[in-house]
Amino acid sequence: MTPEQLLTFAHVAEAGNISRAAELLHLSQPAVSGQLRALQEWFGEPLYRRSGHGIVLTSAGERLVEHARHLRQAYAQARAVRDAWRGIESGSLRLGASTTPASYVLPALVAAFRRRYPAVALRLSDGNTSEIVLRLPQLDMAFIEGDIPAGLPADTAVHAWLSDEVVAVVPADHPLCKRSSVTLSDISAYSLVMREQGSGVRWLVERAFHAEGLASDVALELAGVEGVKQAVRAGLGVGFVSAMSMRHEDGTLAALRVGRDGLTRTLSILLPHASAPARAAALFMEICQRYGSDKAEGVPALP
Repeated sequence: MTPEQLLTFAHVAEAGNISRAAELLHLSQPAVSGQLRALQEWFGEPLYRRSGHGIVLTSAGERLVEHARHLRQAYAQARAVRDAWRGIESGSLRLGASTTPASYVLPALVAAFRRRYPAVALRLSDGNTSEIVLRLPQLDMAFIEGDIPAGLPADTAVHAWLSDEVVAVVPADHPLCKRSSVTLSDISAYSLVMREQGSGVRWLVERAFHAEGLASDVALELAGVEGVKQAVRAGLGVGFVSAMSMRHEDGTLAALRVGRDGLTRTLSILLPHASAPARAAALFMEICQRYGSDKAEGVPALP
């Protein structure tokens, strides 16, 4: 057994899929499979079984993976100590964000950070909320939408950050545009264009429909905000997106508040290695918190 085999096993267990773990580790799938095979031979018991396109841990694997996770956390803490010791003149920052913060909030904050600390290597990956939570062990900071999922990795701190509203989107000449207010009951009379499963927007909308005892007729499911808007333009149904994504529209679409108070949710920041965060992560957090305070006070500012 080697530390690398244990670390690889921790990643495969989190991803539930050898190919996905290989991508995250920047290794070939045969290399990952070889490490798992060697670890399994050393342990003397099957650690996982194939299930569909993924893997499921055996009882032996469940016991061993806890030690693998502790090792990975120790590596992350050692990396954070190194970055803090070197200072911010060098280092790296790995960010992950769900669609709304990745597309409409973080670019300006990343640019501000780069102006202040140009020597820091910065990487931003996006995905839906479920995908970002899955990648937490490989990130320094993550930005997600809506309720906080259960079962976050140990040593993860959660910070509520920004308020966001999800709006219904229709063509500008749609009959719903003639109403002074729109309810979910009004919308349920039409086909819906929805984000993919795992999306924070979809989860919020489905929960709202369920709370009112309404059925939702999903005509089309798409990954990505722009795909939803294009489908709405094509007349395929009513879509739902963050109000942030409607700021620079050309007038062909209309954003409708749903109900008197709207469909609102919180954007949150996750720090997966909170007991020993990288120096760069702590500095980026300061920029994010200042931005959040300015937004709450209505101050148009970025550092």
